[in-house]
Amino acid sequence: MIEVHLIGTGGTVPLPKRWLTSLYIKLRGKATLIDCGEGTQIALQEQGLSLKQIDTIILTHYHADHTAGLPGLLLTMAKNNRLEPIRIYGPKGLKEVIQGVTLLARFIPFEVNCIEIDGHSVFSLEELQVQAFPLIHSVECLGYRFDLKRKPKFLVEKAKALNLPVQYWSKLQKGETVLFEGKEILPSAVLGNERKGISLVYATDTRPTSSLVRQALQVDLLIAEGMYGDVEKIENAQMNKHMMMQEACDIAQKCGVKDLWLTHYSPSMPFPSIYEKMLKEIYPNVKISQDGQSCVLVFEEET
Repeated sequence: MIEVHLIGTGGTVPLPKRWLTSLYIKLRGKATLIDCGEGTQIALQEQGLSLKQIDTIILTHYHADHTAGLPGLLLTMAKNNRLEPIRIYGPKGLKEVIQGVTLLARFIPFEVNCIEIDGHSVFSLEELQVQAFPLIHSVECLGYRFDLKRKPKFLVEKAKALNLPVQYWSKLQKGETVLFEGKEILPSAVLGNERKGISLVYATDTRPTSSLVRQALQVDLLIAEGMYGDVEKIENAQMNKHMMMQEACDIAQKCGVKDLWLTHYSPSMPFPSIYEKMLKEIYPNVKISQDGQSCVLVFEEET
């Protein structure tokens, strides 16, 4: 299972009751933070989320509302006596950004490993596979798809039919080949078909784009920008390369996603929930997210 926590829902600047958009994903005691706007470390602590468990930070792009919280976050980690290294992924220019961050934060007693990626990069965070993809914004910006694969079911009846002793079963379950009575037994001999895993897409600061449609296809949760709800703001969205709430709902409907969380609201939109009824007519499973919204994504029950 994957814990998903939407730390903030704001875009551009934080408001008194709205932190900037940031996502915290937790899997087996390790956490990944996606984007870190001003005040993110405070919002994390307000919501009772552990800074110590964060071992990875992923950045979508380098506008201040997605990065200005990094000095405060790293400094807070340092003040909490952190010594474990942290890795940070982001588009080209990451090393220069982090050099500036560390100058501001001054003394950081732990290693900060920077990994620059592009819109075609695939990398793994232990069991979690991450696919970056390009978005359309005023600067280079990446969206991310997260997949937790599910192992095929171990078929006891097949193992017994091969007269395999129980001590071999765990290795086969892990995908390892075993040698039994002079023969190699492949995992496929005792495992069932592939099973559906868990998938999540995070995409903010973008116009609608084919890459987002491809990556969001049939995902369990799409977290997408809904900068404006007022249809008269479409020219603003197009000019500044942002996405309308209605456009995000159209994508969710087209892709057949299970649930859509909207985020990254304009400061000019203090009450995004007023658009909920209209948006549900486009895509019924839309949520007008609020700071601190969370869920646990689990594997589907098998029939």
